[in-house]
Amino acid sequence: MPDLSHVTRERGILYGGDYNPEQWPEETWHEDVRLMKDAGVNSVTLGVFSWAKLEPRPGERDFGWLDRLMDLIHDNGIGVVLATPTASPPPWMGHLHRDTLPVDQDGRTEWWGGRQHFSHSSATYRRYAAAITEDLAARYGTHPALTLWHINNEYCTYDWSDEAAARFRRWLQDKYGTLDALNTAWGTAFWSQGYGAWDEIHTPRHAHYLKNPSQVLDFKRFTSDMLLECYVAERDIVRRATPHIPVTTNFMPLWVGQDAWRWVEEEDVVSVDLYPDPRDPLGAQNGALVQDMTRSQARGPWMLMEQAAGPVNWRGVNHPKPRGLNRLWSLQAVARGADAVCYFQWRQSRQGAEKFHSGMVSHAGEEGRTYQEVKQLGADLARISGEVAGSHSDSDIAILHDWHAWWAGAQDGRLSTHVDHPDLLRAWHRALWEAHLTTDFAHPEHDLSAYKLVVVPQLYALTDAAIENLLAYVRDGGTLVSGFLTGIADEDDRVRTGGMDARLRELFGIRTLHEWWPLDAGETVECDGFRGTLWSEEIEKTEDAEAEAAYKGGELDGLPAVLRKGRARYVSTLPEPEALRDLLAGVAAEAGVRPVLDAVPAGVEVVRRGELLFVLNHGRESVTVEVPGAPHDVLTGTDVEGELTLGRYGAAVLKP
Repeated sequence: MPDLSHVTRERGILYGGDYNPEQWPEETWHEDVRLMKDAGVNSVTLGVFSWAKLEPRPGERDFGWLDRLMDLIHDNGIGVVLATPTASPPPWMGHLHRDTLPVDQDGRTEWWGGRQHFSHSSATYRRYAAAITEDLAARYGTHPALTLWHINNEYCTYDWSDEAAARFRRWLQDKYGTLDALNTAWGTAFWSQGYGAWDEIHTPRHAHYLKNPSQVLDFKRFTSDMLLECYVAERDIVRRATPHIPVTTNFMPLWVGQDAWRWVEEEDVVSVDLYPDPRDPLGAQNGALVQDMTRSQARGPWMLMEQAAGPVNWRGVNHPKPRGLNRLWSLQAVARGADAVCYFQWRQSRQGAEKFHSGMVSHAGEEGRTYQEVKQLGADLARISGEVAGSHSDSDIAILHDWHAWWAGAQDGRLSTHVDHPDLLRAWHRALWEAHLTTDFAHPEHDLSAYKLVVVPQLYALTDAAIENLLAYVRDGGTLVSGFLTGIADEDDRVRTGGMDARLRELFGIRTLHEWWPLDAGETVECDGFRGTLWSEEIEKTEDAEAEAAYKGGELDGLPAVLRKGRARYVSTLPEPEALRDLLAGVAAEAGVRPVLDAVPAGVEVVRRGELLFVLNHGRESVTVEVPGAPHDVLTGTDVEGELTLGRYGAAVLKP
């Protein structure tokens, strides 16, 4: 199948963003194209929210405006990522076909007037979506501007409707075959929930008290699968018409509703939308986490489909990006594997719900700081494109993540609502990021043999195959560090005998896990050399295991906080950030993993991609970084000898 390299070989790093010209008079289009060329834009995404304009009434087509626009874009040397507009159906669809509208878990219909107002299970919606996709593929499949297909946008629709319930029952029948198997998997002997007929099963709507967690878990799996069916149906249509054009849809970072490991197997190009908060002191680290995860899902170069050139509009307070931060974070994405740097959107809207969401051309226009910085970034990307596009990054460390484990652990009725799977991922990734160690992400059933170190922030539910994979990894010489609440349940959310899988207890040297001791918000526990947060456990170790750190004082005094057996460690609390950083940096060094450069100042990120070394200063003060040899800075065209000085939000791209 074609991939992103099919596009970047001709155009280099893709640079541009969502273009919504239907919001503007046609005379504006020529001005837009002039500004795009001036800024180095070589790619625009069209049609994401154009369904009502393309199909003003059922079955009617208005393609004339898009014909003219595609020709104009192509005549100016810019490529088009053409979207199917199916994320936002026209008002007439909901008005004529109420079955196309999603229903929330309280039974209330979600009406049109916003976006994503479609039921993923609606046969009517799917029929209309297929029809508009067929016609777009037929009309523009041979257009020379077309470089990439973009299906829908940010798939994120839940649906508890009757039609979704019917599809859910069919999904369950395919999975379990019999009601006896379903009742066993869901543990319906609890609370008299046994099902005697398939028609008794509904989507897990609002209940008087706690819902069956295994039913909720399957509903999350079902939702991901139904959205994936919608994507695949449209993807297959455009693939038949244009097998040489790659296809993508854009993920939202760490969104709970999609099993992205499964989705990426159906994409030619993996793309993501990324909006770190410019006021967040960990914004760069959060960006790096998403970039590392997306690169790992893509197994190579990926596409930054959306970011903001300035403020967004959906936070409580929407801060702009300080001068230089947009450039820095864009180069960070390239350093971590992006071969496309794009925005939502090109020109800031004057009306609608996102009129205060920034664009590459802000309300200040051509003279505004935002557009001037966009121009600078376009020039920077042009300088490095030939050196970096298509190159890969290697890592010796993998962080394990699984959506099913997240879904199972995020249930009601758990031991602590303070334990949040994404927060734990961020904490462990932050520790490695601050230790200047680059990481991949992997699924617990993936081949891990290429990694010297594997870390597991938390995997509450694990399949037998995943557990055997971890055992084999350590047995074959790998180093494993696991956080608490890992291997507690199987894939049906059935607690493993002993409160943790016996194979994992043997691996880590745990004789008995007596009790879990969750901590209150702000509460800490003293350990040898550090303080633990969020969680603690009453563990009795085996004789052949070593307590590298023990709890001090309280009910757990003297019991293991960090337990080691051979190459496997178990961390039964969440050490404070510096302690977790030092712990993981020490284990990494022991496993033979070191940073790209030694003695890197705090706040400086150093990432190797192919032959290039990206040095990024995330601080507001100048820093000096020692670099070996006399590399050439591709951004400035100058050579660096011994020391590199970077100003506020400064960046260098060094070539040996």
